[in-house]
Amino acid sequence: MAEQRSPLPFEPKGSGKVAKEPAGAKQEAIPRYVADRMARRVAVFTGLPSLAGMGVFVASYFVVTRDIAEIPPGATLVGSGFFFVLGLVGLSVGVLTASWDKEPGTLLGFENFKPNVQRMRESIRAQKQTKANSKD
Repeated sequence: MAEQRSPLPFEPKGSGKVAKEPAGAKQEAIPRYVADRMARRVAVFTGLPSLAGMGVFVASYFVVTRDIAEIPPGATLVGSGFFFVLGLVGLSVGVLTASWDKEPGTLLGFENFKPNVQRMRESIRAQKQTKANSKD
């Protein structure tokens, strides 16, 4: 049976039950080597566009203060906004292009995109099914 415990801060109500697992059995949804690979990809696919977004502000300031050209503030805003949005897209791309094999895969990893989207959909379906079964 499940044992009762006090809920953690910000934990949804009714989730204070803890299922006992056999000693030594540790279940991971995402293997550690895949999670590390995802983190590296997210850092690159999000970090580079974010740096570019900040670089737009610096370059714009430099160009305007040196009287090299007149740059409208709206152009600076749109340019930096583009790179920040690209960084947000990079979060998803970084996660969804990571290889789940022991070998790291290719540099960009776009061949892993379709299988990873399928895994995500199956996981969402399984969670909905589990939630529906627990309500019965």
